[in-house]
Amino acid sequence: MKIAEIYEILNSVAPFEMQENWDNSGLLLGEMNTQIKGKIYLSLDLDSDLIENAEENSLFITHHPLIFGGIKVINPLKFPGNLIYKMIKKNISLISVHTNFDKCVLNQFVATKILGYEIYDKKDFLIFMRSPFESFSALCKDVKEKFELENLRVTDSKKKIKTIAFCTGSGSELLDDLDIDCFITGDLKYHTALQSLENRISLIDINHFESERYFGLSLAPFLQKFKSQVIISNSKNPFQYI
Repeated sequence: MKIAEIYEILNSVAPFEMQENWDNSGLLLGEMNTQIKGKIYLSLDLDSDLIENAEENSLFITHHPLIFGGIKVINPLKFPGNLIYKMIKKNISLISVHTNFDKCVLNQFVATKILGYEIYDKKDFLIFMRSPFESFSALCKDVKEKFELENLRVTDSKKKIKTIAFCTGSGSELLDDLDIDCFITGDLKYHTALQSLENRISLIDINHFESERYFGLSLAPFLQKFKSQVIISNSKNPFQYI
């Protein structure tokens, strides 16, 4: 398949025009008429190991864009130039589907396939669900098990949990004016926790990587429908827990 054909499949699933104005989703490395002779790899991010082990003339589809702002120099010794340099040498192309995919697919996929709670509303990045547990501790236990986490950072408002807002990745900026009992997302900050505690909203931080590592799993079925062979091969979590 040509890159242009794959791009159109992605655009039909999560239109690129829906991305946020600060985002950089789309074809970041390569040319639309290029024929993909290698494999198609799906990954949350890119790292050196993934590129070194990838076939030449392949295509990576990532969630997070490798390039966000303008690059004046491609330095082969520093990120992201080191990865771009290796990809050009192996003729590897790159498409990223980020905020448009969050809105159209990823958040709902994780909410239904991983958490499995009843959804009662959806707005942009947010999925609104009914909690199967009134107890905050019971909810936390279930979230830990389903995301395979050893621990959670939480803010406990000490009230019953009936409604939940959910967003993969880093969703703390979406918290303002939400009429909910609990918010589940990643990368929560200290001041967000303090504000939420005063507003009697419980918080559960499921970390950024752990909440979005299902990107490849959620995208693969759309490409496989068009008989495209894909490999789900996630990048490494940059954090370690000790």
